[in-house]
Parts: sequence; structure tokens; C-alpha cells
Amino acid sequence: GQHFAHLKAVEAYLKTGTELPCDLTFVIEGEEEVGSEGLPGFLKKNRRGLACDAVVISDTGMPSKKHPALTYALRGVAALEVTVRGPKADLHSGIYGGSVDNPAMVLSQMLAQLRDKRGRIAVPGFYDDVEPLSAHERQEFKRLPYNERSYKRLLGVPELFGEKGFTPIEQRSARPTLEINGLTSGYQGEGSKTIVPAQASAKITCRLVPNQSARRITRLLKRRLKEICPPTVRLELEEGHCAEPYIVSPTGSRAQAALAALEAAFGHEPVILREGGSIPIVTEFKKILGADSLLLGLALPDDNLHSPNEKFDLDCLRGGARMSAHLWPRLSDAC
Repeated sequence: GQHFAHLKAVEAYLKTGTELPCDLTFVIEGEEEVGSEGLPGFLKKNRRGLACDAVVISDTGMPSKKHPALTYALRGVAALEVTVRGPKADLHSGIYGGSVDNPAMVLSQMLAQLRDKRGRIAVPGFYDDVEPLSAHERQEFKRLPYNERSYKRLLGVPELFGEKGFTPIEQRSARPTLEINGLTSGYQGEGSKTIVPAQASAKITCRLVPNQSARRITRLLKRRLKEICPPTVRLELEEGHCAEPYIVSPTGSRAQAALAALEAAFGHEPVILREGGSIPIVTEFKKILGADSLLLGLALPDDNLHSPNEKFDLDCLRGGARMSAHLWPRLSDAC
């Protein structure tokens, strides 16, 4: 979707016979949602041919059409699947209930101990490496458009939730989290089935902020789960995908070139922000190619990302193409 704006900008250069002010290489892959596992090997194999001064990625968002944005930080992610096993098969709750522990109850109680009522993660050491937001960052976040009533209506929730001392914008982009993505246990069909389930499982992901380590957080979470698991069940932990958080200075020359291109394209002063999601390959570009990424997203809050009715606004596509066309000469000068 969003990368098409950059292709249209290059097309405009070619159709008008205008020489591109810098060399461009497009890398387009479709594995981002499953961790981009194949891309690091491709980068290493083609390191020399892909050598560059900067990377431009459009896979983030902007608060509104009047607030084009440069994203300077991404949260990382660490995934874990937790399985609690009890009896060798589902048991009749009338015959055996009360004499064996219930894996669904055990898992629910374990998960409830991982977070307090306001969203602070109750895993020892979880916040040790979290760096506080600077006064400048918090001031910049205040420039972002936000209305609590509209936000609740957009999400369809009766009330908001989150860590004390932080705004919703800070909570969703600049603070680490622990979320249960799915729970499975027992009978799920129509009516009832009186059983003690043989097992229960949950999928968990933690969103991490710059300076946290995905592998360290995974170790801490596994240790905590082992500590609180009772001896009446067996615990299995399977690590999933992970991505490190990322941050780059929003005041450098390349970032300033990007901000100027955004303003020229959209006609509004751009904002800088942190993104709550993860783009695993960004840290690989830095690690393998030594290049920082400019994250110039074109998605809007109501684009329904990851939903069946996901969309991409045509105004953002056109604005993105203009932004891309303005970006290349400015970025060439900055590099």
C-alpha cells in the first residue's frame, strides 16, 4: 500500500525526464507480520549491493491529514506461548472435580498476577532499562491532536485504561506493555460440557521501548511464570517472534530533510512521534547495513489496520507521492 506512493514519485521523475537526485533501491517484502525472518539473510548476502546512506520506510501513520508525521521511535516485541497441562485428558467435573487442579483456573490466576489494575507490569526487572521521556518529547506529544471522547468512540470502549502519570498518547507509544493476545481451554461449543479441561494456553506479547532487550524481557517473563506456577500442573513455555525497539534522533539533518518534505507535500507543519508498533527489519537495516531509517507513514487512525476492512486514503497516497518527490533532493543534500 504505502510503498506505492514512492513508486509513483519515481515514475513522475522518469515521465518528466527529470534526473533522480540520488540512487534508489527498493526493497519490498511481505513477511513483516511474521517477523521478516527471511530478510536479514537477504541483507547479509547482498550487503555490498544494498549499501546506503539512509533507509526510508512508509509503514507507520500520521494523526490526521493536517498532521503529517515523522516517526522517530518504534516499540519492540517479545512473544511467548504459555501452556498449562493438568490431567492426561479432559475429566468429568462431577466425578473428578475438586480432587485435581483446573488448568484453566490456574492459567487465569497466573496471568492475573502479571499486571496490576492500572496496567503496570508485575514482572520483577521489567522496567529496569526503561529510559524516561524527555521534557522535549512530552512537550512535542502535546502538539498531537487528541480528544478523549473521540478516541473512545473510535475504539468503541466505555472508558480508557492505563498506567498512572502518562497520557494515552504516551501509554500507547512510549511505555512498555504486556498483553494477552488469546486464550484457549476446555469446551467452546454450544451449550455446556461439564469437564475439567486437560490443558489451557495463552499467547502473550510484550511491547518494549528503546533500551529494553526483547531477549532479556522474555527471560524475565519466563522466570516469573515458573515462580508462580503451582506444582499441581505442568508448565510449558514456547518463545515466539521478537523484535528490538528502535530510536533515532529527530533533530539530525536527514530527519530535518524529511520534515521539510512532509511540509512541502501536505501544506501543514509536521509532527514527530513514537510508534507503538514494531517493524522488525528496521533494527536489521541498522545492524547489517549501518543505516538509520526515516519512518514516514501515511496511514490514518481510522484505516482499520489488521482488520478485514482495512483501507488506505487516496489523499494520503497523493500526498505521499508528493512527499517522496520532495524528499529525494533534500535527502541527497543531507547525506
